[in-house]
Amino acid sequence: MRSEKEKMLAGELYRPVGPELTADQGTTAQWLARYNDALAKSPAERHRLLVEQLAEVGEDTDIRPPFYCDYGFNIRLGRGVFLNFNCVILDVVEVTIGDRTQIGPAVQIYCADHPRDAAQRREGLEFGRPVQIGRDVWIGGGAIRDVEESATVVGNPARLVAKTPP
Repeated sequence: MRSEKEKMLAGELYRPVGPELTADQGTTAQWLARYNDALAKSPAERHRLLVEQLAEVGEDTDIRPPFYCDYGFNIRLGRGVFLNFNCVILDVVEVTIGDRTQIGPAVQIYCADHPRDAAQRREGLEFGRPVQIGRDVWIGGGAIRDVEESATVVGNPARLVAKTPP
């Protein structure tokens, strides 16, 4: 029988409970407390903290605290990525952000989703959909959207305002 974590990582219906997920959530909460207390530290010191928890962190990548995520181990950030204050990534499955992408404050990236069927929701089931954001993307503050490579989106709901060649 597969664990809830294995089902979650596969993007299948799962229940966000069980010893593995509970332990991972606790580890992430402790790491987030340390990371979010690091605002006054240098970008290099924050980079070292990011490397501790995230799946991949490119050179010259920075996230300004506060930052929030479900687990961190599903987040892959390319080189030169920048996330401004108060970003949220619900990373129940993989989130990939390409090189040199800049993300404004209060942007929210959600992999987590819930069944449309009320009976399944009552059972506590959820699932995830991977998010990929391309290279050289700029996402304006407060946006909530999938963004393709070389695109600029703004607003809530986010809307495409420019697409430049990569």
